Amino acid sequence: MRFREDCQVLLNQMKEITGIQDSAFLLAALKAADGDLMEAVTFLTEDSSPEPVQSPVWEGSTVSKQLPQDVSAVPTLHNQDNLCTANTVRPLESPKTLAAERDAAERAQDTHSAENKNRSKRKRCEVWGESPKEDDWRRAGDWPVGMKNIGNTCWFSAVIQSLFQLPEFRRLVLGYSLPQNVLESCCSHTGKRNIAFMQELQCLFALMLGTWRKFVDPSAALELLRDVFRSAEQPQQDVSEFTHKLLDWLEDAFQLTVNVTSSGDKSENPMVQLFYGTFLTEGVHEGNTFSKIETFGQYPLQVNGYRNLNECLEGAMVEGEMDEATASQSVKYGQERWFTKLPPVLTFELSRFEFNQSLGQPEKIHTKLEFPQTMYMDRYLYCNKDLIQMKREEMKRLKEKMVTLQQKLERYMEYGSGPARFPLPDMLQYVLEFIATKPAVAVSSAQSSQTTLLHSQDKPPVLDVLSQPNSIQERTDTRTEDEACFVANSSLQQSSSLELQAPVSPADLSERPAPHVVSEEELNLVQTCLQRWRNEIEQDVQDLKESIARINLSIEQMYCDPLLQQVPYRLHAVLVHEGQANAGHYWAFIYDQPRKRWLKYNDISVTESSWEELERESFGGLRNASAYCLMYISDQVSRAAADEDEAPEARQFQKEVEALSPELRHYIQEDNWRLEQEAEDWDEEQSCKIPQMEPSPTSELQDLSSESGPEQSSVCEQSVHSLSSEHARIAKEQTAKAIANTADAYEKNGVEAALCKAFREEYSRLYLLSKETPTPQNDARLQHVLIYFLQNNAPQQVVERTLLEQFADKNLSYDERSISIMKVARAKLSEIGPEDVDMEEYKRWHEDYSLFRKVSIYLLTGLELYQNRKYQESLTYLVYAYQSNTKLLLKGTNRGVSESLIALYRRKCLLKLNEVAASLFVSCEEAHVSEGVSILNELIIPCMHLMNNFEISREDLDAIEVMRNRWCSYLGREDMDAKLQMKLGELLPRLLDGSTEVIVLKEPPKIRPNSPYDLCSRFAAVMESIHGASAVTVK
Repeated sequence: MRFREDCQVLLNQMKEITGIQDSAFLLAALKAADGDLMEAVTFLTEDSSPEPVQSPVWEGSTVSKQLPQDVSAVPTLHNQDNLCTANTVRPLESPKTLAAERDAAERAQDTHSAENKNRSKRKRCEVWGESPKEDDWRRAGDWPVGMKNIGNTCWFSAVIQSLFQLPEFRRLVLGYSLPQNVLESCCSHTGKRNIAFMQELQCLFALMLGTWRKFVDPSAALELLRDVFRSAEQPQQDVSEFTHKLLDWLEDAFQLTVNVTSSGDKSENPMVQLFYGTFLTEGVHEGNTFSKIETFGQYPLQVNGYRNLNECLEGAMVEGEMDEATASQSVKYGQERWFTKLPPVLTFELSRFEFNQSLGQPEKIHTKLEFPQTMYMDRYLYCNKDLIQMKREEMKRLKEKMVTLQQKLERYMEYGSGPARFPLPDMLQYVLEFIATKPAVAVSSAQSSQTTLLHSQDKPPVLDVLSQPNSIQERTDTRTEDEACFVANSSLQQSSSLELQAPVSPADLSERPAPHVVSEEELNLVQTCLQRWRNEIEQDVQDLKESIARINLSIEQMYCDPLLQQVPYRLHAVLVHEGQANAGHYWAFIYDQPRKRWLKYNDISVTESSWEELERESFGGLRNASAYCLMYISDQVSRAAADEDEAPEARQFQKEVEALSPELRHYIQEDNWRLEQEAEDWDEEQSCKIPQMEPSPTSELQDLSSESGPEQSSVCEQSVHSLSSEHARIAKEQTAKAIANTADAYEKNGVEAALCKAFREEYSRLYLLSKETPTPQNDARLQHVLIYFLQNNAPQQVVERTLLEQFADKNLSYDERSISIMKVARAKLSEIGPEDVDMEEYKRWHEDYSLFRKVSIYLLTGLELYQNRKYQESLTYLVYAYQSNTKLLLKGTNRGVSESLIALYRRKCLLKLNEVAASLFVSCEEAHVSEGVSILNELIIPCMHLMNNFEISREDLDAIEVMRNRWCSYLGREDMDAKLQMKLGELLPRLLDGSTEVIVLKEPPKIRPNSPYDLCSRFAAVMESIHGASAVTVK
């Protein structure tokens, strides 16, 4: 009794140390160690067994060659007929083993918390995307510079960058000067303010031209705007409001220079010449005609109800009826506008805001509005009035005809007198099918059994060698597989193969409705009539569709007349707004003439872009971002800029810098000197800091790819093992059980017979597991690598070699039988050459399974942490699970886990974390604010930007908008001080648009489950918890 109690104590200790729960398995190891606990643990945990002595080999290169007669039913380890011969023979390559996954989720959480504490605090500049590295805040050659957002000033940056990139405007500003007597005689506050602003704008433009910095600071120029825009009450300015004010100030400033030579003549003002045009309004009001000429700078356009820019302009140019026959009637009203003079820079304001009377607040219009890169303005010019009026009449007539034809077509396609309506041709076809249907006839049992027999003959080749009286085939043929789709992860499981499905007899199919009695004469008559009517109706429908298509084409080509393409305007800049009516973020797309491409100006960041990206972010309709202002330039201005920029831009900029006044050149030199001083100070500051050890790429790769334990001493040794050996080590408990069942064969027939028996039985067991009907709480792929391979139809050579490696694992040194079988298996393995197995393919399959296990572990850990309300730790695991799983799903739906499950909890976790960060931020306590900003910068923003790709789901898009709107709602709050508002202004550009950043999210700590059984039990517990929670719905 005492001995039994001692033995049980030893077994309990071994369970705690190794994590293995199989008592019989542990007892065998304890016996092999002669009762020595530490030696038994060493057997189970360390990879220290010596290389086996070369044992007698089987003839041939695979296990299947020259098997003993009594074990001939073993599945063949290689099919010679299906041998895949590689063009180049490669030796077996040992990929680096996957990095250590820690023993438990709690350990990972502690590690993650410690890393967060040790992580350096994010500096203010990093919120901007500025890097403390010198190279990241130096300008790269002649690349355009960005502009710093000093607190809700992205509107300023978007407008100023668009104007600066106009060479003519840039020269006007940089060349601005006033005689000394004019400066002294200017006494008004407005005049002095305008001159001061002009001087600050000059300095800003000079820096944008010649600075060595990556971005400039516009604080001085903005300071003069504070009083005008009442920044305390209205922190987020309207682009059109600011542009109006800016042009007014510049016009007044330049008027002072004009007055020196021609007093009061505004037509000589260069700002008026560049930005202002005129239009003529002709109309009738209560029977009286009127006509007037007006000046415009930015032309306002309504967006609501229009599909493209030309429709907007057409709606703005024509209001009401302008028919001369009805002009004398007092009840009629209408007017037309015609441009009489177009400015070189033509700016359109797109009105995307309207006041909601019920809510008592403005709302943004998010509808899609397309605009072209080249806009022909001929159709809106007064000189083309007669031709355009004719075309408008023709357009009106065509649209009326289109409406008539569409109504007629609708009567055919939505036929019926009740609430449910259907296409008439289809209804006639259904009647034809009905009268031609005969009552169903039962199928004889002989025919059914014959079908079953033919079907069952189609079975996998591996079953031919397993077809013993009690083998897999007999058991699987008696089962019928359920084809139902399972939710969550089980929806991706492979259901039974076609070869194992019981055939569905015709008698099981539901009978189709059919006439009870139909004579041949009746059938012929009805079929003839219905077929003729159906053909007539289909012809009518086809004629209507063709007529509509012709009218559509005529409408589209109405203004394609070469006579109406003489005044082209090229798109120069698009100013974009993202957010709601009361808050948001602005950036600009500007066409770069020298580079012949679009650039995106987003505060301090200037990046290459494309017309496709501009369309996505500017047209609207997809997200809360849309164009707010369009800047077109005349073809003459565009050609002049192109001719001027034929020289390299750096040389062109250098010429412009040399042409500056001495004061401005000195100003640039001083700023560049200060930059050098800042760089020296930064270098000195960094040299005083204690350098921190950076992980080497090799160790990083090992950490990312290994599933082995965390022991440092075994890292080097484990690195020489291939992934397949690692998977064999993971499955060693199952392998040991298979070997334990071969005692009789080992004693009677020797080691080869024992290996064959173990091989056959293990293959049979895993094959059956791979064909089991999955449930939401069970994923058999987690139990063994071969189940994953079988469910994904891996090549037979890959499956056979993997199973053989399982028995060749050096960790199987528990007793004499295990060691003998291991030695024989290793000898067999050495005989399999590159011509037998494609080792590159073999490696890829094991890499996929390794990644699958990693995704599963990350998903389970993330879900467990989410249930424990540890949202920060959970989010990182879920994000990495989703990113890695996406790579697997590209190869097949059964290669990874449920994408919808990960996305659901990633989204829920992100929303919870955003609530936490926002609450901390508005608490106004410095420590809490810093914590909230840190969560936003290090987790929420990177995750949002990773999610916000081209294939983003509607649910994820809605969640991102909810989070952005939460932060935008804090803009302008009276209970939030100015310092906090400024910090919010720094955060919003990254929150609303981070496409210019390199998104880096730190990978979470690794977690190692104790065994496949432990992983499966965790999976079952988490899934049962998820599916049992009524508040969660997994699609």
